[in-house]
Amino acid sequence: METIRPLPSLDSRYPVSESQKASYQSNGHVLLRNIVSEAEMEAYRPVILDAADRYNTEKRKMEERDTYGKAFLQIMNLWEVDEAVRKFTLARRFAGIAADLMGVKNVRLYHDQALFKEAGGGYTPWHQDQYYWPLNTNNTITMWMPLVDINIEMGMLTFASGSQNLGYLGDLDISDTSESVLSDLVKERGYPISRAETMKAGDATWHSGWTLHAAPGNLSDTLREVMTVIYMDADAKIIEPRNPHQKNDLARWLQNAPVGSGAASELNPLLL
Repeated sequence: METIRPLPSLDSRYPVSESQKASYQSNGHVLLRNIVSEAEMEAYRPVILDAADRYNTEKRKMEERDTYGKAFLQIMNLWEVDEAVRKFTLARRFAGIAADLMGVKNVRLYHDQALFKEAGGGYTPWHQDQYYWPLNTNNTITMWMPLVDINIEMGMLTFASGSQNLGYLGDLDISDTSESVLSDLVKERGYPISRAETMKAGDATWHSGWTLHAAPGNLSDTLREVMTVIYMDADAKIIEPRNPHQKNDLARWLQNAPVGSGAASELNPLLL
């Protein structure tokens, strides 16, 4: 009988420097290297891929999809349905980084999602993540971690540095419209564009919920495997949804908790 090796713990703290914290606060994003070791990734990558494959519902051919559908395969809240992914998503190491960068004491989970950009997959339009979240805080952050080594050709995440200070920009979900409107805004405001040339498996970018970001298409013949986890200040409260997407998020990720109450449903465990 095959022996299943236990997954390594991801609860040790990762040291975030004062300069890295300052860079995140100023730019709205930061790249941290070697958060997960090669050995740790060798253990976790197969279980994340397996779960993503089992729960992926996108079966259409690329030419049958709209811009959003071509941008990536998006499989959400794998931690809910897979015990191995749960260990990754709820890791205290990641939660500690999120708290350190945001400058808060405690964080809760918002949700996780696998974002796999297929070979030949389309570009990801400029957008803000927090457009989708009915939360009263600016202290939200997304960890974007490749499971394999990646380069620009595969669809590297791209940021408009300093754009997190804009806040909510209106009815702009991820679409051709958001690409047109927000790319023009980035140029008009002169925000510096930043993206890594390469990232190793286990490196991660971290960006604020309001930071404008995008990604080019995947021009390689390799699947861009990325796992993301979204965190929020543990004191975050629910606001009245400002668009249908926030209403959907309130129902799905926050279990329709009352407006004004803490964003602390059973799907938002305290991680630190």
